[in-house]
Parts: sequence; structure tokens; C-alpha cells
Amino acid sequence: MKIAMGADHAGFNLRNEVKAYLAELGHEVIDAGTDSAERTDYPIWGARAAHLVTSGECDAGVIVCGSGIGISIAANKVPGARCVVCTEPFSAEMARRHNNANMLAMGERFVGVDMAKAIVDAFLAAEFEGGRHAGRVDLFGRIEQGEQL
Repeated sequence: MKIAMGADHAGFNLRNEVKAYLAELGHEVIDAGTDSAERTDYPIWGARAAHLVTSGECDAGVIVCGSGIGISIAANKVPGARCVVCTEPFSAEMARRHNNANMLAMGERFVGVDMAKAIVDAFLAAEFEGGRHAGRVDLFGRIEQGEQL
């Protein structure tokens, strides 16, 4: 699987740990940045990773900031991105199964390395169930197109 990754300064260390882990598992990682722990703005890196996913260049995305919240908001501004913040594996699995999430955000200040690995494992192992969930996911696109539901 080809996975886009991005992080700001507050998620830099956890992103690097997860990036190495994904490579060990055999995934191809496309790093959208940042390249250092120097202070930077998370919207840049969340959006860059999201564009890699929504363009089809990557199959999924994993992004990290201090809390996971800000970077996920930035990613979700990119049409077609469905990014969720997770602090444990079950929500990551359900986000894929029921919401067809294509991006995962985590917070370095909230999640340790071992938990991050477990979250990523759950996220990548789960598959969208479709069925009754497909119509709901389709509504996301209609909202992005400006339709008022």
C-alpha cells in the first residue's frame, strides 16, 4: 500500500516512528513533510498529505500533530479527504469500515509509539463495508459540492 504521511513540528517524532514502522511492514511511504522539528504550521502538512490521497497518488494517509485535531481539520478541507482523529484502535477500524476514512490523524501528545502502531494496524487492516454505509459516505461528497441536505 502507498501511504502519504505528514506532520508538523509537534508530530515530527511520532511521524518518524510510524513512518519507519510502515516501511518495515512493506508499505511505500510518501512523506509530505515537514523535514524538521522546527516550528511550522500544521495546515500545510495536513493538506499536502490529503492532496496525495485524493489525487490517487496514495491509497491512504497518516498525519500527526500535537493533538491530531488541527492537522485533521486541514486535511478535511481537501475535497475527497475523510480524515479521522483516533487515540485507540477500535475507532480507527470503525472509521474505515463505516465511514470509508482514507486518512488517519494522531496526536503525539496523546498517543505513544506502541499505541500509534496499533491504531495504524487497525486502520489499514479494516475495509469499507459499503451497504447501508455507502449512501451516508456519498452524502459527504454532496456536502463538499455545496448541497444543503
